[in-house]
Amino acid sequence: MNTETCDPAELAALREVVASRPETAPPAGWEAVRSFEAEHGVVLPEPYRTFVAEVADGLRAGPPYYGLLPLAETPSDWGAGRPERRLAEPFPLTEAWLWEDDEDPVLSEAEFEARTGAVFDRGSLLLGTDGCGMYWHLVVTGPQRGHVWQIAGEGAIPFGSHTADPLMPGTPGFTGWISHWSRGQDWFPDA
Repeated sequence: MNTETCDPAELAALREVVASRPETAPPAGWEAVRSFEAEHGVVLPEPYRTFVAEVADGLRAGPPYYGLLPLAETPSDWGAGRPERRLAEPFPLTEAWLWEDDEDPVLSEAEFEARTGAVFDRGSLLLGTDGCGMYWHLVVTGPQRGHVWQIAGEGAIPFGSHTADPLMPGTPGFTGWISHWSRGQDWFPDA
């Protein structure tokens, strides 16, 4: 997965998926993308960066279930009072964390809230929601840059891990995530 240079084959695959979708938002353009990056102190990972600039700045009909958000927007159910998103700070995870099952007695409630809050608000861009507090994030900084994660009240799971027993198998990255959805594949096939 190359997050620095847009692979023409990946961009072609993304264009093909979008071409058959009604209600596709027009591209944001390079000026808007560069302005967003300057405002947040990041460079968006490829191929998402080129996709938003040249192909589409959002899809009403998924992925995720409620549509791919335009750049810089948050879902309507994101909630008031959430802290400011800090995209330039590294995303804090490198592997799945199901905090609903985590019984770490070392963390106080305040430490736990700070740690889970960091997962929601640092180093990732919101792609959209499947409802019920399930959000899709594109990691823009840190070791997981370019990977898509589902983050919900129960935990955080990367899409497309190459581990021996991934929770959400598939091809990692934005193109893999969009392609997986466009083929109608389940996110959790063994569930």
